[in-house]
Amino acid sequence: MGNIICITFLTEQPDLNFHNPDVRQAVLDNVEFWLKKGVDGFRLDAINFCYHDAQLRDNPAKPKDKRQGRGFSEDNPYAFQYHYYNNTQPENIEFMQDIRTLLNKYPGTVLLGEISSEDSLATMAQYTQGGDKLHMGYSFELLTNDYSSEYIRTTVQTLEQRMTEGWPCWAFSNHDVERVASRWSENGEINPQQCKMLTALLASLRGSVCMYQGEELGLGEASVAFEDLQDPYGITFWPNFKGRDGCRTPMPWEQADSPHAGFSDVKPWLPVDDAHKQQSVAMQTNDSHSILNAYREFMAWRKSQTVLLEGDIEFIETPEPVLAFYRTLGPQKMLCIFNLSSQQTSIDTPTTIVKEYNELSHHCAKLSQDTLTIEPFACFYAKC
Repeated sequence: MGNIICITFLTEQPDLNFHNPDVRQAVLDNVEFWLKKGVDGFRLDAINFCYHDAQLRDNPAKPKDKRQGRGFSEDNPYAFQYHYYNNTQPENIEFMQDIRTLLNKYPGTVLLGEISSEDSLATMAQYTQGGDKLHMGYSFELLTNDYSSEYIRTTVQTLEQRMTEGWPCWAFSNHDVERVASRWSENGEINPQQCKMLTALLASLRGSVCMYQGEELGLGEASVAFEDLQDPYGITFWPNFKGRDGCRTPMPWEQADSPHAGFSDVKPWLPVDDAHKQQSVAMQTNDSHSILNAYREFMAWRKSQTVLLEGDIEFIETPEPVLAFYRTLGPQKMLCIFNLSSQQTSIDTPTTIVKEYNELSHHCAKLSQDTLTIEPFACFYAKC
C-alpha cells in the first residue's frame, strides 16, 4: 500500500501515505465495502489529517504562551507545535469529494468528520460547504476549559458566520478530553443540576449533537492509576501528561455491587471508577430526579420541537453568566436562556414572550412581568 510516513500518530497507528493513489483507492474500496453492508454512514476520525505536507516540512515550534489549544491541555505535547504541515493540506479537499461521490451512490448515508486544525472553525466551514464534501463536521472548539457565555456565544457565532452552507455538529465531551462534568465544574465538584443544564444547552444549539458515553449520567473524569493506563500517550509522558484514559473508562450499567458495574463479566480494558458505580444506568433509572431521567425527558421534549431541530440561531448579548439565543423556523420563534453558574440570577426579558414552557420539570426559571429569575444551572424556553 505504498510508503508509510509516521509523522502524526502513534507507532501503533501508522499514517498512511495518501499521496500514493493506490493507498487512496484502497481506502475508498474499504469505505464501499461497508456501504454495501448497509451502514448508515461514517464518523471520520481526524479526517483533515489524511494528507501530510508533500515536502515533509517540519511544523514550527509554538511558544509556551500560545499553547492554548482546542481540546487538548497545555501540558499535552501536541500543543508544542503549530500544525501547519501535518494536517489540512489542499489535497485533502479532493479526497473528501471522492468519498462524498461514493456515498452519493448510497442514498440516506451521511459523513460526519472530526476536525482539528489551527483554525478548526474555518476548516469545518470549508469541509461542509458546496454539498460535495462532508455532510457535517465537529471540532474541539467547545472541548475547552473556557466555560464563559462569551466564549460559547463567540465560538458558535463565528462558525455560523463562516458556515454559509452545511450543517454543524457540536460536542462538549469526547474520548480525547477531560469529561465535561469535571472540566466545567466549579471547584472540581460535579453538580447534577449543571449536568442537566449542559445537556439542554448542547441539544439547543443549531446542528446535530455528539453526546459522549456517560455524559447522560453526569460521569466525571475517572482517576486511573499509572499501572492501569492503556493510553500510550499517557504512559510515555507520565506524569507531565497523564493521557486520556480518565475519560475512557467503562460505562456503568448495573447496580454498584455488580461485577464491573455490568459492563463486562471479565476485567475490562480499563477499570470502572468507584464513583461511577454509584451513577449507573440502573441506579439512575429508579431515581426520578436523576441526571439520566432529566436527559431522557429533555430529549423526548426536543423531538417535538421542530424549531430546535431545524431552526436558525441568533444570539442575544447578555452579561455573564447568562447565555441566551433565539431559534427561528419560519413563523416559529423560541427564546432559550441558560444560567451557567451556581448562583441565582435575574435578567430583563423581551416583551415578545407569549408563553413559558412548563414541560421541563428538571429545569427551573420564573418569569414575573419582564424579569426572568433563573435558578442555579437552570434554563428557560419560551415561545415568542
